[in-house]
Amino acid sequence: MPPSLSNIETQLAFSLYESKGVYAALLGSGLSRAAGIPTGWEITLDLIRRVGLTQGVSNQGDWAEWYRKSVGVEPNYSTLLEELASSQEERRSILHSYIEPNAQDREESRKLPTAAHRAIADLIADGFIRVVITTNFDRLLENALRERGIEATIISSVDALAGAEPVAHSDCYILKLHGDYKDARLLNIDSELAKYPPQYDALLDRIFDEYGLIVCGWSGEWDHALRAAFLRAPNRRYPIYWAARGTLMPVAQELADHRRARVFAINSADDFFTKLRERVQTLSHSQRQNPNSIELLVGTAKRYLGKSEHRIQLHDLFEQELQSIRGLIDSDEFEANAPWAIETLRNRRDRYEAITEPVAQMIGVLGRWGDGSELSIVTDVLTNLHHDARKQASGLNHYLNIRLYPAVLVFAAYGLGLTRAERWQTLHQLFSLHISNEYRNPQRAIEVLFPHSWEGGARDIWNQFEPERKLKTPFSDYLVRLFADWGRSFTALTPDFELLFERFEILGAFAYLESSTKDALLNAAAAREFSWMPMGRSLWHERNAEKALADILKSPMKDELTKAGFANGDGDSLILYAQNFRSMAARLRWM
Repeated sequence: MPPSLSNIETQLAFSLYESKGVYAALLGSGLSRAAGIPTGWEITLDLIRRVGLTQGVSNQGDWAEWYRKSVGVEPNYSTLLEELASSQEERRSILHSYIEPNAQDREESRKLPTAAHRAIADLIADGFIRVVITTNFDRLLENALRERGIEATIISSVDALAGAEPVAHSDCYILKLHGDYKDARLLNIDSELAKYPPQYDALLDRIFDEYGLIVCGWSGEWDHALRAAFLRAPNRRYPIYWAARGTLMPVAQELADHRRARVFAINSADDFFTKLRERVQTLSHSQRQNPNSIELLVGTAKRYLGKSEHRIQLHDLFEQELQSIRGLIDSDEFEANAPWAIETLRNRRDRYEAITEPVAQMIGVLGRWGDGSELSIVTDVLTNLHHDARKQASGLNHYLNIRLYPAVLVFAAYGLGLTRAERWQTLHQLFSLHISNEYRNPQRAIEVLFPHSWEGGARDIWNQFEPERKLKTPFSDYLVRLFADWGRSFTALTPDFELLFERFEILGAFAYLESSTKDALLNAAAAREFSWMPMGRSLWHERNAEKALADILKSPMKDELTKAGFANGDGDSLILYAQNFRSMAARLRWM
């Protein structure tokens, strides 16, 4: 799936991928809260409730307010726990019931590893994260790691630290700053959290100096010694990414400002870490180029396009990028005789996208801001990509078809750029390009490279990539998501990208019909039949389809399209095309 994260989160995914093992995760109670383990404040309120009930007080709607009136001070987790239990062992016993799952908890999947814990475990298993600092007492992350056969180095006391292997030598190193809930040596009251042992301070200083940080679920409110370590860290060789639900509290914001952390909002820890794992794994499979490099190429293309004296440099820029794609397409990596597996096809799809994205974005820029002279560059790119894709003539059909995917993506990028710019004449020229084929007569690009004419876009295959969705037009829906990301460089400020995409689809379908005679269309309409035309999501997305058709059939757009060559220059044929579209959509929409 194409990336759908914010820019900061995309940067984090690339940083994790490209700087494997140099980021540590700092995890707070917010991560465990999703598993049903209460936060310190929730434990505080429950302890107040239990104390009140033992004193004969009936259930209160607001136990915190009852405590304020009864005791005269604000409820405080640290103070209350210290009053109820004088020793660490007693405090450990109190906390045990809040953390250890009972039979009902297990049955209802509470106090068990969450999606976030499992995603972090996957990132650790793949070597992207090797160090975890946590203020949590629970063992949810350790359990998620054991599910993957990983035994981490666990530091939950100074004694454990003394006998452990160095952090640099460990594949997975978890520092549990406040201890483990099954160990009496817990740190959970203000006096215990005010200052760490010197050995912890030295270790934190080293980690904060040598690693980048991913912070999630930590408020910074209670952990005085950890805040101090955060503030005194001198080095900023790697950035800090701070994932927050909503706005950071003032204390946390002060820490983030001090360390120049990159703060961004998330829906939940589960959502954030799951998506982060997916993006990093996609990068591993696809080896997608860094967005900063792509942005540089796109900026260069825009600069060259803006001045006629740079046409040679523009041509050379595309030639250089095209050669890198061609070398990869023709490599053994895409051997068509490989054993069949849907995962192999998925990986090839991702890899083709990765190597094509720079050229596709630059081609889209040509479509949006070109003047027609750039069509020769686009033609050369498409012709070469098509030629390379057809070099292999034997093998599994799905592997053979996917070889044409880069050309299909470039075709769509240019077509969307042209549609966004309303450059109808050049768009019609794109659809009408003749693509040479060694084994058959030349075909129009609309019959070979248009996404919904391409043999590799079959519904049954693309639904296997996301089987839970069972979409009617899975390839078309996928391209909408993909180009909503890629198209930022050439479709910016589009008020409705889906409508733009579906207008491109419909105009492509109309261009496909130009090989049919007007009499054939009239006869089909009279018989309440239709001539087949390639259709994507506009087949079922009736609202957008009707809006696009209404625009196409009224002036000035109708006149501009026929003048550009659509419907062979005949306005009446354009109306017939729309009627044929509606007939086909009505017949197939519910299939």
